Amino acid sequence: MIDKKSGVVKANTVILHTAALFLLPLQILFSVFLLLRGHDEPGGGFIAGLVASGAVVLYLFAHGVESTRRIMRFDPRDILGLGLLFGVISGLIAPFMGEPFFTAQWWTLYLGAETEIKLSTVLLFDIGVYFAVLGTILTVVVSLTEAEE
Repeated sequence: MIDKKSGVVKANTVILHTAALFLLPLQILFSVFLLLRGHDEPGGGFIAGLVASGAVVLYLFAHGVESTRRIMRFDPRDILGLGLLFGVISGLIAPFMGEPFFTAQWWTLYLGAETEIKLSTVLLFDIGVYFAVLGTILTVVVSLTEAEE
């Protein structure tokens, strides 16, 4: 539907509203899968951040800025800053271990019953990229959407 006053396309369909509600958690879950898979196989922080931001942008188009800001709970610029902080921290861990800056560090946590989790600064960097991409795209899209209203 086109708003006659502003000329902006408004999405007021029941199908889009319902689909956005249904797809948001699925896309966020898939983005977390891509994030955690990425430091060993294809995927990682960048593509995971794009998938997550796509989920939020779909919700924004269906429900508007105010509703989207309520579900985000954080300003997108704060998410961007958190991503940059994680990226810097991932690089600063190596010098404390006596290694050059940004040298990957790996740790294994044994949970018992032959279960282990491998943690690394690579994963921390990927999480930083994830938040930086998510925060950047949401900052731009939300700002542009608010400017139109």
